Amino acid sequence: MQTPDHRTDTVYIPTATLTCLLLGPGVSITTRALSTLARHGTSVVCTGAGGVRAYAAILPDSLTTHWLEQQVTAWSDPHQRLTVATRMYEMRFGDATVPDGTTLDQLRGMEGQRMKALYKLLAQQHGIGRFRRNYHPDQWHQQDPVNLALSAANTCLYGIIHAAVLALGCSPALGFVHTGTQHAFVYDIADLYKAKATLPLAFSLHQSTNPEQEARRKFRDDLRLIRLLPSVIRDIQALFTPGADTDDDEPERHDIRLVHLWDPKTGVLPAGVNYAPDGN
Repeated sequence: MQTPDHRTDTVYIPTATLTCLLLGPGVSITTRALSTLARHGTSVVCTGAGGVRAYAAILPDSLTTHWLEQQVTAWSDPHQRLTVATRMYEMRFGDATVPDGTTLDQLRGMEGQRMKALYKLLAQQHGIGRFRRNYHPDQWHQQDPVNLALSAANTCLYGIIHAAVLALGCSPALGFVHTGTQHAFVYDIADLYKAKATLPLAFSLHQSTNPEQEARRKFRDDLRLIRLLPSVIRDIQALFTPGADTDDDEPERHDIRLVHLWDPKTGVLPAGVNYAPDGN
């Protein structure tokens, strides 16, 4: 680390006590340091300034596949996939109850109506005329300040969600509402928080001369207030195991991570056992 008087100091990082290390812009790291992090089971995520974007991640071999298996099981079954999508809708709109038998098309329509109503309410609060969400990368600078700010803030949100998904060991590509992209699940989870984290912020910058930069900075500053990351972890877990107790006040548990054998009848069998028939 370089000090203000241009001296170089060595800072020792207790890798064995870290769950995740975020490396920001300009950081250099050696192969030996990465080997040490991997040996201690520390995830490494390369992020943007302030940790608001995730560009790449290296996960330790010790990361459990529990939540990935839960995700794949739900994603691969059409009925369970719709059930998870329904939970996302109810989680996103806390007062919403989805009637039994609602299809995915109907769910999208219900979501669209809710978002239109929210856009209208925020526009009225900020004295803006009719607002329409537009995202045109090929005409980026022709967009109005609210759309520019919203796109910038959403990008920051996607980075944080991406880091959380990777930390849990889930696949960013296996989405339940979005599909066809390596970030489908990231977009699914990000939608749970836009009404709270990015939409009010974007509308507040409707008169900004530099809405992209201001949105990124204000979003980063607001993260301390909304405690986003712990909520993301709890909500992803709740999507796959509804009703599970995820109280933050519970004492920390350290489960022993063992390798098991897959069995079509029982699901898993203990490893380290010789299953050859007696007498062979």
